[in-house]
Amino acid sequence: MTDRAQLIAVARGDAAPDLVVEGARVFCAFTREWLEGDVGIAGGRVAGIGTFEGGERVDARGRFVVPGLIDAHMHLESSKLLPGEFARVVVPRGTTSVVVDPHEVGNVLGADGVHWILDATEDLPLRVFVMVPSCVPASAFETAYRALGPGDMEGILHRRRALGVAEMMNFPGVVAGDPDVLARIAVSGATHVDGHAPQLRGRRLDAYVAAGIRSDHESTTWEEMLDKRRRGMWVLVRDASNARNLGAGLELVRRYGPELCALCTDDREPDTLTREGHIDALCRDAVAAGIAVEDVLVMATLHAARCHRLDDLGAVAPGFRADLLVLDDLTSFRPSVVVQDGRVVARDGAAPAFADPPVPAFLHGTVRPAPVTADDLALGTADGRVRVIDLVPGELLTGAGEAQPARRDGEVVADPELDLAKIAVVERHHRSGRVGRALVRGFGLRAGAFASTVAHDGHNIVVVGADDASMLACVERLTALGGGLAVARDGAVRAELALPVAGLLSEAPAAEVVERLDTLTALLAEQGVAVASPFMALSFLALSVIPALKVTDYGLVDVDRFAIVPLAVDG
Repeated sequence: MTDRAQLIAVARGDAAPDLVVEGARVFCAFTREWLEGDVGIAGGRVAGIGTFEGGERVDARGRFVVPGLIDAHMHLESSKLLPGEFARVVVPRGTTSVVVDPHEVGNVLGADGVHWILDATEDLPLRVFVMVPSCVPASAFETAYRALGPGDMEGILHRRRALGVAEMMNFPGVVAGDPDVLARIAVSGATHVDGHAPQLRGRRLDAYVAAGIRSDHESTTWEEMLDKRRRGMWVLVRDASNARNLGAGLELVRRYGPELCALCTDDREPDTLTREGHIDALCRDAVAAGIAVEDVLVMATLHAARCHRLDDLGAVAPGFRADLLVLDDLTSFRPSVVVQDGRVVARDGAAPAFADPPVPAFLHGTVRPAPVTADDLALGTADGRVRVIDLVPGELLTGAGEAQPARRDGEVVADPELDLAKIAVVERHHRSGRVGRALVRGFGLRAGAFASTVAHDGHNIVVVGADDASMLACVERLTALGGGLAVARDGAVRAELALPVAGLLSEAPAAEVVERLDTLTALLAEQGVAVASPFMALSFLALSVIPALKVTDYGLVDVDRFAIVPLAVDG
């Protein structure tokens, strides 16, 4: 008997199920109501809700059964964990599916990196779907290891679990009708195209949506989200480590309901994942903020699936994949049982057990910049006022500020008294020797430097410092490590976190990664840095497709003008 025939027989009551979750109140995602009964499961799918005899039993009497949680958009690499370790962290918290855009490893290793993500997630107790990176590099103002063209994208889309085209970050190119950009949207094999349209409104938003793009996760106000929803876009409400937009999304839901809304984390660091949680944290915070639990659950399950045309996920209903949670209550969202693909994979917060595949050798040794000297970090003799990248707390957006900087022998230098730190982006892939330089305000750095090879999206080395010697020490150490994070003072590295896998991921357990990240953050606090998730904030200062002012290895990028601009305001 085929799996489908067996499922039908169980649904009729003529055969015993494989697993029964018995006696629960079951959430119906289609009507947002609660149904009483057993959930019968066979062949990894739900046979129905009713009364079932036989099979392995899970006692859920007095408790609640809901679909497994789905992250509608995330970058797995931001966890700094190998895929298996990421699964060990999030599956016990109720995440059973994620839709990832692996453009981080794509920028570092091209199509080979994306294929590795698919290979490394094949046998996890977590469904990992891949949206194919559309912007590698993110723009012509960033350097990646190798560009990912339409042919590469189509090759990836032939793979199982590859769904569509990932966030189209080059929104100016879409609006302008750039043929190369439009070719990436139209690749064959894609079911749909995700968006990335920060602060895009009016006619320019109309043009972006008219290109066939159907979602966005970059909105920072409920009004911006509403503009996009009115045009038929899925609004993916984000709550990342340093892009806290859940409150804006909840205001939209209060005013207009949860339709065309799903939840996503985009970029969560390992400390955020282990302490706050994953999609469970968003559910918990949303209910605490007064949103009806049924509205929250539908955004965390069915809507995320429908956004990505995953027609058999996101609900506990006949024929759907048997991904579900048993919850003791509807406020903590801590599952006592996690069922994925019809199997119990976690109980009471314990991590699932499985073997990790070996890491291929080509993922190592990817950090290879040309040697960097103090001359490469020099800001020059820009006259008058200069441009400054202004941090915006809790956002990926930055301000385009100005300042009258300190000068030494006529040259612009960092000035801790004015909270003006030097920032540099060192090209790491091709030994080109390119170094982009600027000033940044908002970290509060009083002394020393800190650096990262996680620098969206080209993932060149980004370093911020109050003195050149500490900046150089960080760059040299990260090169020797093959990637990672570092903090230095007085020209010497104080602590580090090695990320040798593509310069993005650790091979250590999550607890060890978090401990090292905590140490780095504490040292930065000693040196004056008070912003939340300082390394995540640092990593986005090199992304040339989020307004307003960024810096790449090519120099200062005015994202609104989509042009390289000089340091001097009148230059």
